[in-house]
Formats: sequence, C-alpha cells, structure tokens
Amino acid sequence: MKKLKPFTEAGFTLLELLVVLGIIAMLAGIVGPQVMKHMGESKTKAAKVQIEDLATTMDMYKLDVGRYPSSEEGLKALIESPDSSNRWNGPYLRKSKIPLDPWQQEYHYVSPGEHGKFDLFTLGADNKEGGDGEDQDIVSW
Repeated sequence: MKKLKPFTEAGFTLLELLVVLGIIAMLAGIVGPQVMKHMGESKTKAAKVQIEDLATTMDMYKLDVGRYPSSEEGLKALIESPDSSNRWNGPYLRKSKIPLDPWQQEYHYVSPGEHGKFDLFTLGADNKEGGDGEDQDIVSW
C-alpha cells in the first residue's frame, strides 16, 4: 500500500505578505510625492503653451479684423463672430469651445491690457493672484 504524504498548502505566510506590503508602502511614500511634483510642473507648462497658442490665435484675429477683441467680446470672439466685426474670418480655434486652463478655470482676458495690447493669464491652481509653484500666475506678457 501507498503511504500518504501529509497535506501541505502552497502559499505565502502572513509575515511574507506584510513584508511585501511594507515595501510597496515605502516605495509609494518615496515615489508618490515626486510624481505629484512633476504633475504640477506639467500643468504649469501646459498653461504656458496654451497661453502662447491663444496669443498667436489673437494675432491671426487681428490680421483679419484689424484689432484685438475687446474685453467684452473676450476669447469667445475666436470661435463666434462678434456683431461689431464684418471682416471676421473664423473660427480661429479648431474646437468650438474656448479651452480651460489645466486647473479647469477660464483664462482671463483684458483688452486693452495693462502690459500690452491685451493681457491673457491664468491665476494657477489656487485661482488667486500671486503664489508659487503650481499656484503661480501664468501670463502672456
């Protein structure tokens, strides 16, 4: 007759699982803040690029119409013809909607601007003037 071997279960012990979870938690604690820092930097860079693109689009608008949109017309003049313009040759943006900044806020537009023909800016993540890092204001001038 055959001798039966004792039944043994293959798997991990509780101690092994706790060690692995500890290592994962330690890595997340080290890597997580670095990833978040770079994500904030990338939003700031994206806002700078969007402002540059919108400013270039405003120049195309000015070439056609002869002036920049007024503050009242705002950025909406890039996708819809203002009543006061008969030489509008738009839409000047590919999408039928004005883009929001990376923090899902509207860009601020003033014409004539304090710093140039127009001022185009976002107030950053905190949506308040001033700030550092991700909260800094990003401007066209």
